[in-house]
Amino acid sequence: MLRRSFRARVYHRYSFILWLFITQTASALPSHGLAMHGAPKYGPDFSHFEYVNPAAPKGGHLRLPAVRSSGFDSLNPFIIKGVPAAGLRRLGSSYLYDSLTVQSDDEAFSQYGLVAETIEMPEDRSWVTFRLNPIARFHDGHPITAEDVIFTFELLTQKGHPLYSTYYQDVVSYLALDEHTVKFIFRSSENKELPLIMGQLPVLPKHYWQDREFDKSSLDIPLGSGPYRIKSVNPGRSIVYERDDSYWAKDLPVNKGRYNFDLISYDYYRDATVALEALKAGEYDIRIENTAKSWATGYQGEKFDQGEIIKVEIKHSIPSGMQGFIYNTRRWPFQDRKVRQALAYAFDFEWTNKQIFYNTYTRTKSYFENSELASSGLPDEHEMAILAPFKNQVPEEVFTLSYLPPKTDGLGNNRQNLKQAFRLLEQAGWQVSGNQLVETTSGRPMQFEILLDLQEYQRMVLPFIQNLKRLGIEARLRIVDPQQYVNRTNEFDFDMTITSLRQSSSPGNEQRDFWHSSEADRHGSRNLMGIKDPVVDELISLVISAPNREQLVYRTRALDRVLLWGHYVIPHFHSQTFRIAYWNKFKRPEISPKYNIGIDNWWFKQRMTTP
Repeated sequence: MLRRSFRARVYHRYSFILWLFITQTASALPSHGLAMHGAPKYGPDFSHFEYVNPAAPKGGHLRLPAVRSSGFDSLNPFIIKGVPAAGLRRLGSSYLYDSLTVQSDDEAFSQYGLVAETIEMPEDRSWVTFRLNPIARFHDGHPITAEDVIFTFELLTQKGHPLYSTYYQDVVSYLALDEHTVKFIFRSSENKELPLIMGQLPVLPKHYWQDREFDKSSLDIPLGSGPYRIKSVNPGRSIVYERDDSYWAKDLPVNKGRYNFDLISYDYYRDATVALEALKAGEYDIRIENTAKSWATGYQGEKFDQGEIIKVEIKHSIPSGMQGFIYNTRRWPFQDRKVRQALAYAFDFEWTNKQIFYNTYTRTKSYFENSELASSGLPDEHEMAILAPFKNQVPEEVFTLSYLPPKTDGLGNNRQNLKQAFRLLEQAGWQVSGNQLVETTSGRPMQFEILLDLQEYQRMVLPFIQNLKRLGIEARLRIVDPQQYVNRTNEFDFDMTITSLRQSSSPGNEQRDFWHSSEADRHGSRNLMGIKDPVVDELISLVISAPNREQLVYRTRALDRVLLWGHYVIPHFHSQTFRIAYWNKFKRPEISPKYNIGIDNWWFKQRMTTP
């Protein structure tokens, strides 16, 4: 245990001699923040972020919806078990937990001190040291110390969700230099992002968790340190957060103008249609709409006409990532790339967008859509230089063709695309026997299940299934409750599903969890497709070790091309705006953050007291 004598302690793998060598041969100056590339936008004397109103009044009760058919059964968002309540997060700061640093919402990737008052790292980024703010406290008044940081790191990487051990796998040792200083030493200087993502580490109280079972879901209200406490829980139905008036960090520059509501509550609705009607009835305050049909037809009536409820679209710069039909390549017949390519011709996006989504969506063509990281056209000279060493290991199309998903005229007759699908299936060794598509060598018919947890997807999936049927393929739709869906996808127990693979504007270590071979068989990873490709592994390493923003862009585009031509997904669509409806009792800052919706920066028009 860490003693109050401030005696340094070295953890794991590396000897004291190596640690002493590193600390004596590399030096750095304390900083208030870090940027992935270049300098942080905000200097050491900044008073608040540009996208907040530092004079925003406090008060009122913000009521938000959570649409989930089975509610929630856990207040621990850090483990693989259970469905955590709304308002809890796995990485970074949240209502309940503070992290070492906090990310600004108007920069691609910069972190500023929160629990950590200052940050130090050498030029080669081979280690990082966090000096904790001496006034940092948990909600019970207990100081936040280096011992809590070390305890949290070990707890999350050993008993937390698998993403933590993947995210932080290049940390080879760590130590407490004194009661308020903690140091992390890295495997090499290649992982340029690691000092910043170490700052995303939430800090949990050792004195609370050391005698509790962390890896079992629970509805016990945990001890936090953030701007809100959990006031009350109605299991599966609602959760209420109460602003902590004595919050230790309320006057820090990173928090000025934020967290303005006295209460924030989430009420659970089992159905999106019911939730929309509840908004109109005034049962909650703000709704973010993700369904194009509802946005086009549901937000109408007297309250909208008279301005009581405001309907607005706010443009953002967040990479949309990839949503689509995901193949589980661990399962037959999806091990065959040509089969995966063929089935993409059965999804008629243009007809779907016109008939179901009111032409509001844009087809997704990249895993890093809506950003400069997305590949397009043919590889340029920079991308070619990155891809050249893998020329005999990746599909030829990576070098010779621009990736574009299959396209139709939108009239609903997908005949030409289905012909192309059948030609590809014949090349892959399939033929029609009777009304069934069968494998030529075995006679086994192509049958698979599409697993979902949202009824809303059904309108899009059923026409896709009909087109598959025209090819002689039997695809079955199965909709399960969210908990069963989480369990099955965590264990890769599905043939095909729909999911969204969200991306940041500065990709890095999380790419391992998405596509690295080491994650393909790790239950709970985001490598749902089961990708095991040494080229993808190497490209991920190149992305992580990118020395500057320019190289990060080129390397990410190269990775994007290899993933796209692997045909692991049938791409869907994306939107470049937030669609929000809210009761006309709020004010928003004049500047909207580029990379977040920013509701935590809003406030009530007039100071409101909480009953």
